[in-house]
Amino acid sequence: MASKNINLEIGTLFKKTSNGAYYYRYQVNGQRKAISLKTKIQKEAIAKAEAMIPVIKASNIEVISAHVKYAKGLALKQQDLKLCDAWEIYIKNPDRAMPATVSEQNSYKATFTELCKFVNNTETCINDITPEVTDQFAQSLRKQDLAVDTHNRKIRRLKKIFEVLKDYRDAENPFIAKSLKRKEREEQGNTIKRLSFSREQESQLLEVLDDDKYKVMNKPEVKVAYYIGMFTGQRFKDCVLLQWNSVDLKRRRIWVKQFKTGKEVTIPISQKLLDVLIQAEGWKVNNYVCPHIAERYLKKDSNGKNVGNNLVNKDSLRPIKWIGLEPSVKVEGRKRKTTVFGFHSLRHSFVSHCAEAGVPKAVVLSIIGTNSEIVDKHYTHIGDEAQEKAIAAISGSFETSTISDSEKINKIKTLIANLEIKSDLAIEIEQILR
Repeated sequence: MASKNINLEIGTLFKKTSNGAYYYRYQVNGQRKAISLKTKIQKEAIAKAEAMIPVIKASNIEVISAHVKYAKGLALKQQDLKLCDAWEIYIKNPDRAMPATVSEQNSYKATFTELCKFVNNTETCINDITPEVTDQFAQSLRKQDLAVDTHNRKIRRLKKIFEVLKDYRDAENPFIAKSLKRKEREEQGNTIKRLSFSREQESQLLEVLDDDKYKVMNKPEVKVAYYIGMFTGQRFKDCVLLQWNSVDLKRRRIWVKQFKTGKEVTIPISQKLLDVLIQAEGWKVNNYVCPHIAERYLKKDSNGKNVGNNLVNKDSLRPIKWIGLEPSVKVEGRKRKTTVFGFHSLRHSFVSHCAEAGVPKAVVLSIIGTNSEIVDKHYTHIGDEAQEKAIAAISGSFETSTISDSEKINKIKTLIANLEIKSDLAIEIEQILR
């Protein structure tokens, strides 16, 4: 909804939309003109418009024409910024997105390149990208069998890029419309989710990690990483990059500053984990508990993008396949398979086991380090045994309600009659029932 107009000595300030830039409308030689002032701030807009009033009032028609020509764009050069040249301008802007990883930085460029290929016209300018164009682009994404989150991330990236390049446009951000994004309910029929391991499956994992017939690179360290994940509930990166200065074997404590959240947690070391950490101490070559895995995980390509994390993650999937589980499955409507079992499943299992053991939710959060959906999921469904008890309790209440009064009296009489020694109270109850 547009804001109220602001009347000046000559002309009027207005907005086309409540969140848009101010426009200045005035008349020259009987012709109405409206130009964008390229600012959303009212004070700045008034100052820019008032600076133009003396020129508008001038009698020299050439002065007026020169002014209007300039004012229409306030920077003709900016309006003519070609889409194919825009990325170089964007990456030099201090307001650009600053992703934490090189991978996400590359994703911004890849998404913008995808838009350029869709437009497929080297003469197209930033100012030519209209809501109609962005809607067509969003429709093309919908045909690519992308997950809802993937689709929406692309739209968010482009929205940010065009927000940074707003000075090269005389209209609103074309990626601002909510209709460009997909809704989560579009995938509500997808029941394929990340699964936790059962205790039996966890035991099988530990068995194959001890079995010499199964081979994987740096297997002793893979085993240690699995133990850390299984008995602390930490994420993959936090496990494979755990350092010895964060481990106190005497006090049986591990300190983790989580890479994803920056949150620091302290975790007791279980006896099983302690045993494998003592073994790992024997191969200590640097400060990493899993030195060779850590080195491989941190490997980067020539562009600075981490490529080692995928290699180590593939190694971590091998034990899962060894016990007969398929890590990923095909999901209708998605190009890529969806992961159901992975190292992260150990985190789900950890929370699930805590919930079934009756560990308070706050205690679990203090260990895994975040109020995540994992905790909400498992503390809503706290295990088969607890559910069976609940059903049994409800069933029992219905069964009790179906017994008639006469049946209840007969049961009490039978109990009293079978007593070897009757108390005065039992005799009195028996007399009342008679």
